[in-house]
Amino acid sequence: MILVSEKGLWVGPFFVLYLFLIASFRILAENQLSAMKLLSFLLEGEENYGLYVDGNVFSLRSSAEILNIKTFPNTMLEFLQEGESAMNAAMQIETEIKKGNKKIIPVPVSAGNVLAPVPHPTSCRDGYAFRQHVAAARRNRKVPMIPEFDQYPIFYFTNHNAVQGPGDIFCMPDHFQKLDFELEASIVIGKKGRNVRAKDADKYIAGYMIMNDMSARTLQMEEMLLNLGPAKGKDFSTVIGPWLVTPDELEPYRVNAKPGHIGNSYDLNMRCWVNEVLVSEGNMKDMDWTFAEIIERCSYGADILPGDVIGSGTVGTGCFLELNGTGLLNDPDYKVQWLKEGDVVEMEISLLGRLKNTIRKEDSDFSILSLKKMPEEA
Repeated sequence: MILVSEKGLWVGPFFVLYLFLIASFRILAENQLSAMKLLSFLLEGEENYGLYVDGNVFSLRSSAEILNIKTFPNTMLEFLQEGESAMNAAMQIETEIKKGNKKIIPVPVSAGNVLAPVPHPTSCRDGYAFRQHVAAARRNRKVPMIPEFDQYPIFYFTNHNAVQGPGDIFCMPDHFQKLDFELEASIVIGKKGRNVRAKDADKYIAGYMIMNDMSARTLQMEEMLLNLGPAKGKDFSTVIGPWLVTPDELEPYRVNAKPGHIGNSYDLNMRCWVNEVLVSEGNMKDMDWTFAEIIERCSYGADILPGDVIGSGTVGTGCFLELNGTGLLNDPDYKVQWLKEGDVVEMEISLLGRLKNTIRKEDSDFSILSLKKMPEEA
């Protein structure tokens, strides 16, 4: 086949293919430029935030001043609240960094100075999205799978003032009564919404992160006997990080949601090590309820706001509570394991990075478990 261009030149099929490939590479490059890793950190004792690019950290505020692009707000939360205009400006800065602009200099940030990507979230919810985890936990307690799990997604609010990033997790004495990790993914909301439908909900996600929903199981189980909680079993530490990855970067790994579900799903491996021993492994694509469906429920009759953090819930095998239960079910002599002082917990999700924390004891002997009244005292 021979084609004629607008200028009357003869154009062969290989030239048409060449033009198609050039256009395709251009689109791919544009998508790559829009994928960012955003993080918060301490710089000279003050909270700052910026971009993680090729192993270096760049302050968005100082980079914007150098390039005269726009004035950035002081915190990550304010950046998220500015919405699309701030994201677009950050993309311009990242483009300049990747082009090798020598005016933009990385800032010295050590591992000890990295904060939660959103250090002051407007709220923190946690979902219950992985059926494998729920089914295993109930099987281990010798109770049937609860049918309501398949009817609607649920979540609870946890303490958004106890959100932290990599580093030390300080625990009180009662927290060490069956102290546990929970391997999860999480999202950050990027724009205000209300009554958001699942089919539209992915557009409200600013980015994805790893989450470790720390759990004090003795406190949790006692409180939940009263059909409230988990409260004190959860409110001492929720770890997110190490950075916020914008959705574009995950796009090549998007897969279909499970049958009957709506929203984006991603084929990303999830792993957790305790003291360098692999204890948990799963995949984000195993979420039964998608983040889009969780957002739909969260936003029903209520505002979701930029800076809201929402966790997926625990992946299958993603905590000692489940692992211990499964182990004891198969072997009565199974040696159960809980986190203790000095333990190092490392979590990794493909593309989302690696999140590392060390368990520390608070310098206190205060126990609320010891204050529990016995029936005759009530």
